[in-house]
Amino acid sequence: MSAAFRKAAKARQRPHRERAQPAARTKLGLLEKKKDYRLRAHDYHKKQNALRALQKKALDKNPDEFYFKMIRAEVKDGVHVIKQPKDEVTAEQVKLMRTQDIKYVEMKRVAEAKKIERLKAELHLLDAAGSGPGRHLFFMDTEREVREFDIATHLDTVPELVDRVYNRPTIATLQRETVKGPTDPAHLKKLAQQRKNQYDLLRQRIEREKAMFVITQKIQTRKDLLDKTHKVKVKKETTTGPAIYKFKFQRKR
Repeated sequence: MSAAFRKAAKARQRPHRERAQPAARTKLGLLEKKKDYRLRAHDYHKKQNALRALQKKALDKNPDEFYFKMIRAEVKDGVHVIKQPKDEVTAEQVKLMRTQDIKYVEMKRVAEAKKIERLKAELHLLDAAGSGPGRHLFFMDTEREVREFDIATHLDTVPELVDRVYNRPTIATLQRETVKGPTDPAHLKKLAQQRKNQYDLLRQRIEREKAMFVITQKIQTRKDLLDKTHKVKVKKETTTGPAIYKFKFQRKR
């Protein structure tokens, strides 16, 4: 067969065109629409393998095996839902638990308050808030006194000890005895850093004690809400305070 004959026979062949899919089967998806038999076969075998795995899992399952979800779950209108457990405590039991919570938090708050007082005592007369060095104000009668004012002369000490806010001896004291305490600048800087760390610790403890006090108030408010008395919310709960309710007055017998 010559090449010219094969070329003419190939030209006479009609290209294969697949029949168009009916409009009613368009909703069946991409595989049915394109008639891609390779993809359809892959999808079919994938589903069959999944079914065989589920059948094997069902056969291997122990019929006496128990799961808590067997009694905690149910199907409603075709939807799998989890049953919510009911509270098995009475109002009196809840009040008792809230009272115990209040006592525990209050115990912790009192312990924190004692630590704060102990830390304040260690820091002596320094600023307990730790906000920074204090200011010493001097009042003068005339502008001339302000211009000629000398802090060392006014405090009756030497200029080298003016920067001290505590343990600042006078000149008469220095004539009788030497300066007590560290005088080395490096040592003084180290002590200042330690004092700053103590102030930071004190501030953290004060904030923690305030937070515990707010928690105690919020727990007490939730405990009071368990009563059947009619109440009206006056103020919403915030991060720094509990909600405020106004209760209807009831005369006690």
